[in-house]
Amino acid sequence: MAEREFIAVRIAVLTVSDTRSMAEDRSGDVLVGRLEAAGHVLADRKIVADERAEIADILRGWIADEGVDAVISTGGTGLTGRDVTVEAHRDVYEKEIDAFGTVFTHVSMAKIGTSAVQSRATAGVAGGTYLFALPGSPGACKDAWDGILAHQLDYRHMPCNFVEIMPRLDEHERRK
Repeated sequence: MAEREFIAVRIAVLTVSDTRSMAEDRSGDVLVGRLEAAGHVLADRKIVADERAEIADILRGWIADEGVDAVISTGGTGLTGRDVTVEAHRDVYEKEIDAFGTVFTHVSMAKIGTSAVQSRATAGVAGGTYLFALPGSPGACKDAWDGILAHQLDYRHMPCNFVEIMPRLDEHERRK
């Protein structure tokens, strides 16, 4: 079988934080560096406070934007009262990718042991757009990218990947 050609994915990066500015956004920098090094396109980048409605509004905007194929958020996936990113993501999901959190926990266990249980990393799909919510540490972003997303966002990855089914994510909206 001939090797497939790479397909660049247009990815938006959202940092959820009450305190960080773009200059201090190490986790966002990690994601941008890795996605660009892999050949993908940074479609947009923002920072938003830990406010559920504001996070969901940004996600909805990117879901509606034909120039965004995937969104990766970082921060707000923990257990404290201000951690509302997971809830905001679930407010917009059409379908949750249930195994993402499980695989992220498995990848994290190799690095941080049982502390991995404190993450609520999640993923889903809405409006033909992939949505990934990662913890706010640079290490967690590296682990998620290197251990999961680098492969699943690469069309050449076999036996299957997220990119090959991207054209069919919104097929239910085209049926009449």
